[in-house]
Amino acid sequence: MTDLGLLDATDQAALVRSGAVSPLESVDAAIGRVEALNDELNAVIHPLFERARSLAVDGCGDGPFRGVPIVVKDLDGTLGGASYHAGNRLLRDVGWKAPSTCFLFAKLEAAGFVIVGKTNTPEFGLMPTTEPLAYGPTRNPWDPARSPGGSSGGTAAAVASGMVALGHGGDGGGSLRVPASMCGLFGLKPSRGRISMGAEEAESWAGMVARHVITRSVRDSAAVLDLLQGYMTGDWYSAPPPMRPYRGEVGAAPGRLRVGVRTDAPLGMTATDPECVAAVEDTAGLLASLGHTIESASPAGLDDLAAMEAISTVMLASLDADLGDVADVVGRPVTADDVEPMTWMLREGAATLDAGGYVRSLANLHRWARRVISWWLDDGFDLLVTPTCAEPPPLIGDIGNQDDGGIRASARSVPFAIYTVPFNATGQPAMSVPLARAVSGLPIGVQFVAAPNREDVLFRVAAQLEDARPWANRHPPIHA
Repeated sequence: MTDLGLLDATDQAALVRSGAVSPLESVDAAIGRVEALNDELNAVIHPLFERARSLAVDGCGDGPFRGVPIVVKDLDGTLGGASYHAGNRLLRDVGWKAPSTCFLFAKLEAAGFVIVGKTNTPEFGLMPTTEPLAYGPTRNPWDPARSPGGSSGGTAAAVASGMVALGHGGDGGGSLRVPASMCGLFGLKPSRGRISMGAEEAESWAGMVARHVITRSVRDSAAVLDLLQGYMTGDWYSAPPPMRPYRGEVGAAPGRLRVGVRTDAPLGMTATDPECVAAVEDTAGLLASLGHTIESASPAGLDDLAAMEAISTVMLASLDADLGDVADVVGRPVTADDVEPMTWMLREGAATLDAGGYVRSLANLHRWARRVISWWLDDGFDLLVTPTCAEPPPLIGDIGNQDDGGIRASARSVPFAIYTVPFNATGQPAMSVPLARAVSGLPIGVQFVAAPNREDVLFRVAAQLEDARPWANRHPPIHA
């Protein structure tokens, strides 16, 4: 039988449609790959093998991805009857299971995807590494001593190692793009309101969180966004529908684009590793060779300290709300003993906020976002290109060690989110493309940011780059 672990989801779906592979054979093959690799990587923390086999036989329907296995993150969505712990020991210890399936997962299953397991995540998605005390670290298939990123690090490790062709994740500060960068994958954060959060959640982190998938191919990301995007009854805001399916943008000529390039971190908050700078500079040269206009330019608003403070206010207040939800589940207040040290440190920070201050911070953030976005809409740029992260993948324990109460972990998170988090606040679509490698062989992603609601531009450029510098046959040492 064809080695399904080497195919993207589009090709796997084609084999099922043709009858060459049955849904059960497809799912069983993925389960075998998870069983073979997961002890080494710790990517899948909640196997759902029997549920997956049952769906493959009786209930995966006739959707375009019928019988294609997928993993979903143990955060950013619930699956009815399955464990949901969000990287937290308290939820793990009480054995919490979600009572219902979220809107997003229901759409994935309606498209024919079969969920074979739920993946590891840092506690409440707060770190750009996946090392929760509840489940231990997920390891990078390119080097198991290294982090796969976070917060969708379990998903990225599963995809990069070939367990599955794609997996679900969420992005509130880079949590799709950062693990895509560290694991050599394609990760796109859609525009705010492109994918509905559904009735269960409405929005997350004041609209800073977006959800989608991490993939090996550009066309898989586009095809899944076609399935997930769109308004749901009652949404307070929704991105305008695309002019045509995103899958049709893959391979379409992007035209001659005006591209700004930046390789120094906003506000000088961290140094950027020379290898990450070189990755962007090399990408700029590649874009120029493809006919695009390259300039050293970026929005001045990215260096506004008040904006970073407002983003922190939103994140702290949202964490406080999350802990309130946990308290409702367990029937008592959450204490310092129930969460990780950095989580409690941030919770104490949230306790200093007031309601009026939160509203003013959010209003300031909206005003700041308008200034940043004007660089695209008024100054005439099509794309901004930056490093995805300021450093290559760090060692396990570099970010995750919280022996000092979380102070160092918080500070060490900055280089891995500083380039990505601004665009969660502006709500713009952004992607990490696996275009470079460090001297060590570790992947280095390059971030592209487009104007609001212009995922079409990103897909056209991503496909152009995928064709010019293919990455599909680049596999890590730990691979199915």
